[in-house]
Amino acid sequence: MTAISLGYGELALASLLLWLNGALSLGLGLGLERQMLVAGVRMVVQLLLIGLILRALFAVSSPVLTGLAVLVMIAIAASEVYARQDRRVAGLSGFCVGAVPLMAATVSVTLLALLIEVGPDPWYDPRYTIPLAGMILGSVMNGVSLGLSGLLADAARERAAIEAQLALGAPRFVALRPFLRQALRNAWIPLINQMSAAGVVTLPGMMTGQILAGMDPVEAVKYQILIMFLLAGGTGLGALGAVYGAAWRLTDERHRLRLDRINAG
Repeated sequence: MTAISLGYGELALASLLLWLNGALSLGLGLGLERQMLVAGVRMVVQLLLIGLILRALFAVSSPVLTGLAVLVMIAIAASEVYARQDRRVAGLSGFCVGAVPLMAATVSVTLLALLIEVGPDPWYDPRYTIPLAGMILGSVMNGVSLGLSGLLADAARERAAIEAQLALGAPRFVALRPFLRQALRNAWIPLINQMSAAGVVTLPGMMTGQILAGMDPVEAVKYQILIMFLLAGGTGLGALGAVYGAAWRLTDERHRLRLDRINAG
């Protein structure tokens, strides 16, 4: 079985569904029609461009170009994490507290998948490296963003309770422990929900794509299970590093709460 190629006519026909949503928004006075149009145009342009870029990268199969592509993806994801925060750690550390765990988790888990689990030849084959890194990066980005947002908001809101614990002699990570736990729960629960629903409520995107491309369903399921485990590991490591890094930055060596290091987004 070979993959069915889609023409631009079929895509244009499918786009009528978005136009339908725009018409409903206009008719109901929701005010979302312009946003839908802009988002739809951006999606089409971005995906077509990335398709052309990936075609070129796949043809060259260069480890340097593949690595640069992954680094660009990580940089954009780190910028997204920083931009999503309503409250941010001030200065360059506010960017690094999300970017460093994001990069470390994505790179380490992607290398694990390439060198041990999947084992393409060569190991840096962009057909495997870029899709795997992209899926892992997206999950880690969401986990880091949710974890940081929860911790920084809780620290500002519960300032009196945290400072009371510190005044009684509690070390900084002990005083922040309930908020660290909640922040990590915020980061991990979406992925837990996704794993719980996979195969029963939803058919995950990678598995569906492989089946549509002609792969045996059982083999597609194996790949999807691998991906879910990789996403879980990457998200857990990234969120853990970001949350504890932010907690370290929000306090000092004298175990004082330093909310002056938080800026409004």
